[in-house]
Amino acid sequence: MDFGTFNFHPRIVDGIRRLGYDKPTPIQEEAIGPALEGRDLMGLAETGTGKTAAFVLPMSNRLMDGPRGRIRALVLAPTRELAQQTHEVFTIVGKDTKLRSVTIYGGVGYEPQIRKLKSGVEFVVACPGRLLDLVERGEVDLRHVEVVVLDEADRMLDMGFLPDIRRILKLLPRERQTMLFTATMPPDIERLARDFMRKPVVIQVGRQGPVSGITHELYPVAPHLKGSLLVELLKRRETGPVLVFTRTKHAASRLAERLQRNGFRSACLQGDMSQSKRQAAMDGFRSGKIDILVATDIAARGIDVPDISHVVNYDMPDTVDAYTHRVGRTARASRTGSAINIATRDDVDVVNGVESLLNTRLECLRIDGFDYDAPMVRDTGPRLSRGRSERSGPPRRQRTERRSGVRTGA
Repeated sequence: MDFGTFNFHPRIVDGIRRLGYDKPTPIQEEAIGPALEGRDLMGLAETGTGKTAAFVLPMSNRLMDGPRGRIRALVLAPTRELAQQTHEVFTIVGKDTKLRSVTIYGGVGYEPQIRKLKSGVEFVVACPGRLLDLVERGEVDLRHVEVVVLDEADRMLDMGFLPDIRRILKLLPRERQTMLFTATMPPDIERLARDFMRKPVVIQVGRQGPVSGITHELYPVAPHLKGSLLVELLKRRETGPVLVFTRTKHAASRLAERLQRNGFRSACLQGDMSQSKRQAAMDGFRSGKIDILVATDIAARGIDVPDISHVVNYDMPDTVDAYTHRVGRTARASRTGSAINIATRDDVDVVNGVESLLNTRLECLRIDGFDYDAPMVRDTGPRLSRGRSERSGPPRRQRTERRSGVRTGA
C-alpha cells in the first residue's frame, strides 16, 4: 500500500512528499482510512510508529473544505515538546493549504498565543492546562471544533490531566469526531473512551511494550557510582545521539554538567528551564551539535529524533509503562537501538517487571576494569534521587544463579 490509496487532496499529497514519506507505517495504514471517513478511533501502537501523521494527515485533509478562520480541529498533548512536534508536522503538511495552526502551552507568556488565536486559526495543538486557562479568559472559542485528538492519552493520564481532559471534551460540540492514540490502555482511558466516543474503531498494531529492535542491557551498581559507570560506558562504545533519563530536574542538570566536564557534548532538558533554553537544547540535539541529552520524563515526552542510538535509564523509572515510553525513543521507524539500564538494589521490582514485559531475564553486565568497590566521594556527580539509600548496592534477585560467568545475586 502507498499513500495514493487514500485519495488525499493534491495539496496534502504534496505535504506528504515534503515529509519524505513513501509508504504508510502499520498504524497509518490502519488508521487513516477510518479517520478520513470521520469515524471515532482508538489507536494503540508502540511509541515511534508514526501515530502523529496517522491523525495529522486526515485532519488536514478534512480542513481543506469548509470555513476558515475559526478553530475546527483540536489536538491535546501532554507536553509542550510533543505539542510543538505535532505543530511542525502540520506546518509541513499544510505549507500550501493556507491552513493556520497555533500551539498553546504553559511556561511562556499568554499574549503571543492570544494574538495568534485572534488572527484566525483552524488547527490548535494544546496542553490541557493552558487551554483551559485561555478558555476561562474568553480567548478560545471551541464551539466549532469538528475533530479532536487525544495524543499520548496514557501519558496525559499519568501526568494528572484526566479531569482537565474531561472538562475540555464537555465544552466541545456533541457532533464531532474523536480520536485517541495511546501506547497502553489503562482502565481510566477505557472509561474515558466509553464516556466520550461513539462506537470507535479500535486499532492495535504490534504488542503493547517496547518496540522490537531494542537491545536491553542491565548494569547493576551502587548508587554513588552511577555517574562514573555512565561516563565509562559512554567512553567505551560508539554511539549516535544518546538520550539519558533522570528522575529529578536537579539530577538532570548535574549529570549534564558532569558529562560536559568529561568531554561530552551534552545538555539537559528539564521543566524549570525557559522555553527558549528548552528549544535550544532540542535544536542542538536534533542538529547533532549536542550528542547527549539528559532529560526528565516530562521534559522528554515528544522528543522525535529518529536516529537516537541509545536510551540510558540513569535512574530507573517507577513503572513498566514508563519504561516502555522511555526506551521507545530509540529504534524508531524500524531502526535498531539499545536501552542501557543502570540499576541499584532498590530497583529490583521495576527490573523484574521489565523482565516480565520482555519475557526474558536480563543478564547483569559488568565493565572490565571498573572499580565497583570505590568509596563514595562527595560532589563527584549528581546527587542521589530522592528516596534512594546510599547503602544500597546492586539489585537483589529473588534467587541467585550464574549465567555466562556473571552472578546475578548480590
